[in-house]
Amino acid sequence: MAFKLQYSTHHLPFRYPFTISKGTKTHQPTLLVALTFNGITGYGEAPAISYYNIPLEKMVADIEAKKKMIEGFSFTHPDRYWHYLHHLFPQNAFLVAALDIAAWDIFGKLKRQPLHRLWNTDMSAAPVTDYTIGLDNVDKMIAKMEEKPWPVYKIKLGSREDLTIIESLRKRSDAVFRVDANAGWTLTEAMELLPVLEKLGVELIEQPLAKDDRDGMKALYEQSPMPLFADESCVTEADVKKCAGFFHGINIKLTKCSGITPALRMIAEAKALGLKTMLGCMNESTVGTSALVHMSPKVEYLDADGPLLLSEDLATGLEYNFGKIRVSDTDGLGVRLKNG
Repeated sequence: MAFKLQYSTHHLPFRYPFTISKGTKTHQPTLLVALTFNGITGYGEAPAISYYNIPLEKMVADIEAKKKMIEGFSFTHPDRYWHYLHHLFPQNAFLVAALDIAAWDIFGKLKRQPLHRLWNTDMSAAPVTDYTIGLDNVDKMIAKMEEKPWPVYKIKLGSREDLTIIESLRKRSDAVFRVDANAGWTLTEAMELLPVLEKLGVELIEQPLAKDDRDGMKALYEQSPMPLFADESCVTEADVKKCAGFFHGINIKLTKCSGITPALRMIAEAKALGLKTMLGCMNESTVGTSALVHMSPKVEYLDADGPLLLSEDLATGLEYNFGKIRVSDTDGLGVRLKNG
């Protein structure tokens, strides 16, 4: 029996303009897919990220060009469907991710189990999620933090005011700080900043240097007083082994790695290489974020605050409580669309 595919595009507004070192956006474009198999519908999501050059228009064009092939697969297991999609859309990992998440949602519903139980994980062991403070002027960043008391903050940096920002935020909070530079530093800047940030209680640094600065990362890795995590340097499965000896851990994002199926393999490979693991969001709504949360007991760090950063959501199914996230204990992802 084959699939029936429906999809829609959305532009979800942020609560505040969201700024990182690469730019600012006020809305998150995202693709929602609904796959139906044998009367059961599964949902998946892929946000469009400009610096990965996969806009909504490309995802929609690829669907329309090969919709019959997407629907024509004889479904037995998400792994097999992912391999089929991976070869069908070799240049569109984002679309593959959305469809893969939907396939896993169907599979959980067929098995009448939430995904975390299919993977034999204990949700009580899941790490808390951080809450992201986007890059802004210092006063606005302080206001955002104080508006949302939280145990762990991810702080976006990559400006000339980085040290002032962290010093100012630290004066207002004793929470755990994580810093995400989004490749915004040079090696010299990072060498100067890291010892100071460590003294200010920063737990880890995400993507300090440009993704292709291998020599710089090697030098920084050998001298860093705190863990360094790859983000832009670890996109697909092939990148995991390249991070060993250059980073202490990797941030796995379902959209960029092409879904749950490869992410599960990336977690296993990273652990075998002695790398720490983080699951990260790309400002997905509850649909895409739920997939992260079900997987989260498998990793040490979690960045799943997408729905908290948006002022509109596509679904219900997650409950946030000071960093801890509760998923619906129904089958599959456990999400319910707000419209339809």
